[in-house]
Amino acid sequence: MSSDARLAAELAAAAGRLLLEIRTRDAGECDPRELGRRGDAESNTYLLERLAAERPADEVLSEESADSPARLGVDRVWIIDPLDGTREFGLPGRTDWAVHVALWEAGRGVTAAAVAQPAIGVVHASDAPVKRVAPERDRLRILVSDSRPPAFAPYLAEAVPAELVPMGSAGAKAMAVVRGDADAYVHAGGQWEWDSAAPVGVALASGLHCSRIDGSPLTYNQPHPYLPDLLICHPDLADRLLTEIDAAAAPTH
Repeated sequence: MSSDARLAAELAAAAGRLLLEIRTRDAGECDPRELGRRGDAESNTYLLERLAAERPADEVLSEESADSPARLGVDRVWIIDPLDGTREFGLPGRTDWAVHVALWEAGRGVTAAAVAQPAIGVVHASDAPVKRVAPERDRLRILVSDSRPPAFAPYLAEAVPAELVPMGSAGAKAMAVVRGDADAYVHAGGQWEWDSAAPVGVALASGLHCSRIDGSPLTYNQPHPYLPDLLICHPDLADRLLTEIDAAAAPTH
């Protein structure tokens, strides 16, 4: 039996290959919205079938499946997003979409995680930490959602100072910080556990700071899996960014 982290990486990579096939197969016969719907559905089916075969005693929380209260009474729950960045997946040429596979364990949090970025041929996993190398920059690069950036983002960028860089997919943004392509990822526009569990698991394994934007811990496998905000950054930046986020998010803004 492979380790949980290796299984997460294998499943994320395989689902990613499936999504690339769907993109090639169906792009000419349906609009972007339908292409994204097909990707969500087929990737979800694949991941659920593999997890049922490989880890039959575990429960699953998936963006694309009905939630089951059974997950609240077990010690192991896989938290998956079969296609993070559905909109971007449906648009020709976009590479900022991902597959998320994470394992939550009672009393331990996220213990295994993988994020696949199929369009750029990359899979990051928690058992293979990335040695982050960030080039010298005149200003920090802070990644934000290209569709729902935080209302306070312009004030934060001015205060730090930083360049705001919009991007799709929470996984794509988080992995860009893991690799050192950006310095931080800030989100406050609403998310769910499956949006951040795998990216956070990979980022933590690579030594990054991960928290809510008020500095409180990110907790998973909650009865209501809404987890609306997120900060991922190098630990040396965390206090500074949390302070400036608090000021930028004040009611006067």
